[in-house]
Amino acid sequence: MVRPDLVIGTLALALCLSACGEPSAPLAEKPARTETATENAMQPAVPVRAASPEGARVFFITPANGDTVSNPVDIEFGIEVMAVAKAGDNQPDSGHHHLLIDTDLPDLGAPVPADANHVHFGDGSTRTEISLEPGQHTLRLLLADYLHVPHDPPVVSEVITITVE
Repeated sequence: MVRPDLVIGTLALALCLSACGEPSAPLAEKPARTETATENAMQPAVPVRAASPEGARVFFITPANGDTVSNPVDIEFGIEVMAVAKAGDNQPDSGHHHLLIDTDLPDLGAPVPADANHVHFGDGSTRTEISLEPGQHTLRLLLADYLHVPHDPPVVSEVITITVE
């Protein structure tokens, strides 16, 4: 049985370690802090965006822009220059796919939302089948790091439009 308190504690530790990183100098050599603990606690945490290598891209293998398809819609994701890694697996030049359905890009400085319009593939999947209502739909891929934060610059596909019969 999974203990929720351990899962939450592990996630909190992972976030802290990813935000803190390795100290660059011994504590005695670091400059004095100018903000108080209360001021710091009031400021929202800003995730650090992992750099994406030059030429990195994601794209749709299927379907193609303008295709007419039927349910379930078979979607295959392509990636170049970077590798696919599961969420939580902090490896350089890697990330996992997010399928954006009928929506604009989310805030690129924050983790990608998880809802019907922002589908996560944190398991490292590069293919899926989804059911969509009949009609026209827009699809876009967005790669994000192990914490679901888009890279800098973002690795994002062109928008494609499909029609579901």
